[in-house]
Amino acid sequence: MPFGGWESTPAAPIVGEPDTFFRFPAADDPAPSAARLLTMALYSAALGLAGVGVGVRALVTVFGGTAFWYVPALCIFGLLSVVQVVGSFLSIHRPALPWVLLAGATATLAADVLLATVY
Repeated sequence: MPFGGWESTPAAPIVGEPDTFFRFPAADDPAPSAARLLTMALYSAALGLAGVGVGVRALVTVFGGTAFWYVPALCIFGLLSVVQVVGSFLSIHRPALPWVLLAGATATLAADVLLATVY
């Protein structure tokens, strides 16, 4: 499976098997720090608010008439951003991967904002 597969419980590492990057936290996993969780949640909320702004702008543009590729392109960029944010929360126990994914979501959403404002 991609990214080492999905697990619902932690498993002992097997020699030669890739690490699992994304998984739901198990009951015996240590809780992430409150500051880390709050920072990620606020970052994600800001991305979501920007996504709502893109959606409103796109709705106005669509009612005014637009090309056939406009809505699918906006949807693809928006969904890629959402997938990266979800991945960041599923990898919250990793040291740097959540921040890399949130930065990637920001870049994807920035492309979405650029497309919505320029067209």
